[in-house]
Amino acid sequence: MKKIYVTGHRNPDLDSVASAWAYANLKNIVDDQNEYIPIRIGPLNDTTKIEFQKLNIEAPAFVKDVRAKVRDVVITDFNHLHPDDPIFNLVKLFRDRHSSVVPLLDNGKFSGLLSLDEITSFFLKENAGKRPTYRFYPENFGKVIRGKFVKEASSRCIEAHIITGAMEYERFKKRIESLLPTLPVLVIGNRKRHLEYAISKQIPAIILTGLEEDEEIAADYSSYNGIIYQSYEDTAETIRLLRMSLPVYQLLQNSPPKIEVDALFDDAKRMLAESEFRGLPVFDEQEFIGFVTRRCFLEKPKRKVILVDHNELNQSVDGLDEANIVEIIDHHRLDAEKTAQPIFIASEPVGSTCTIVYHQYLRWGVPIDQLTAKVLLAGIIADTVILKSPTTTNQDISAAFVLSKFADVEDVKQYGEQLFGSSGVLKNEDIEQVISGDFKIYNESGIRFGIGQVEVTTFDQIEDVKGEIHRQLEFTRRNNALQWAMLLVTDVIKEDSILIATGYPKREKALGYPMIEPGVFLLKGVLSRKKQLLPEIVRVLEEVV
Repeated sequence: MKKIYVTGHRNPDLDSVASAWAYANLKNIVDDQNEYIPIRIGPLNDTTKIEFQKLNIEAPAFVKDVRAKVRDVVITDFNHLHPDDPIFNLVKLFRDRHSSVVPLLDNGKFSGLLSLDEITSFFLKENAGKRPTYRFYPENFGKVIRGKFVKEASSRCIEAHIITGAMEYERFKKRIESLLPTLPVLVIGNRKRHLEYAISKQIPAIILTGLEEDEEIAADYSSYNGIIYQSYEDTAETIRLLRMSLPVYQLLQNSPPKIEVDALFDDAKRMLAESEFRGLPVFDEQEFIGFVTRRCFLEKPKRKVILVDHNELNQSVDGLDEANIVEIIDHHRLDAEKTAQPIFIASEPVGSTCTIVYHQYLRWGVPIDQLTAKVLLAGIIADTVILKSPTTTNQDISAAFVLSKFADVEDVKQYGEQLFGSSGVLKNEDIEQVISGDFKIYNESGIRFGIGQVEVTTFDQIEDVKGEIHRQLEFTRRNNALQWAMLLVTDVIKEDSILIATGYPKREKALGYPMIEPGVFLLKGVLSRKKQLLPEIVRVLEEVV
């Protein structure tokens, strides 16, 4: 199933978060071909956080961006080997599975990645220069060479050359003596004198070839402390397979750089291209979860996103320009990006996106359960300021009335007052979060300005924090390269607002609201930033030079 993210805007208020949650829920009901995941791209404000806690549901998870990540292409379904497994098993995996990379895991712990390059390098190296010394694990003989152990020893590892006993006896003795003090692994037929000499020298391992299955060994090996393995293969094949019995960890050379699962696709692609490796291991913190190869980066994946409560790129999740927008559910003006394909857009001039989502439930004929009704009702009440905002429409009122029945809410007004009253007193909150929680940036008449909004149940909440709000507004102004920054504090009970603003010579004095103290204005009957305050700000910017 493909994942499709449903996201609200950068400053997620209750309407934005609730509509994302409820719309993802609807889409998962009507579409069983995809998985719809509600997300948020900013911190939750107190009202939203408390409401979701009261409803005992998990708020949408925070997602930093929707750029293509390593997790979109990582190979997690793979065959692996233990570091002590024989090279024969690795070659068989490459042949049968057509894999270019095989991980080595020891009890789930990552040990390395092997590819055909390491096999090639190993056998090129052993065939260049002097006779190679191998590190054999005798337990692997039986895994690779058809045959049986005649005599086993406790030695787990043998470091030795390989020698055959095909030559004349005296020459054989001289050849063994020339290798001393290193004793080789001997591959030999059933030759009495050769075997007796090898046993007397306590050669660490003897691989017998050419014997019938029940044929007796020509020499007495009762005093021998090494390993005797009877191969059912001929001598040449036995030697070939003996080399293939070496443990795969011996092929490891350089350790490849590790990649985090949430690393950007482009960064990982560049890292692999600039490395000498065919694949790189992928980790989720300390846990190995898979690997990527060059084939993983042939095509860059695009995540699918549904926008709710916004439609503009600059208000949305980072990396949206690399994703596919598949739907828009919104109640703001349309200024959406051009899309590659036609998409579904539900845009209505109503007071809340949750009202539009409610209409989508009706459109699909999906019954609304009590929990979903409460989520949608909360979003409508929050965005329309208990159905008092000038943005409120008859559709919002109708939706709230029906949803209140489904949600078993008797008094919508009382429910709304409880909703707004549940957030903390401003003096106990992080003022930076208060301002940025629902802060929108505008550009009118060549002037860049921003307005935040917060709802309270009494203006007494702001008396002790006006100075701090002024300081934080000035910081927000500079940090966002604005010429004017404001915070609209709305009393949802009295239906009035107070505007706190940074200084802007001439223009703040031209506002059509009484200034009750420097930088603080009383806005009687003003509840909506969009329909009431914004037009006045635009008027001042156009008229005052």
